[in-house]
Amino acid sequence: MPKTHPHAEATYRVIPFDNGAFGVEVTIPDSHPTRVSMFKTEADAEAWIAEHRRRVQCQTQSGRQFRRSSGPRR
Repeated sequence: MPKTHPHAEATYRVIPFDNGAFGVEVTIPDSHPTRVSMFKTEADAEAWIAEHRRRVQCQTQSGRQFRRSSGPRR
């Protein structure tokens, strides 16, 4: 049975910062929101969201196994 990507039901919100930059808040059901930052423009943040959604969709369709990241790889 294919697994659903952990981010398949994520919601995204662009957040403006006081310094003029932008971040993205990613909320996954039953999980705490996380923020991805810094983007120079709102368009850059929106482009990141679109690319992230595309990758999630591709990985879901390919049936790849998903695993949680345990931090940066070395």
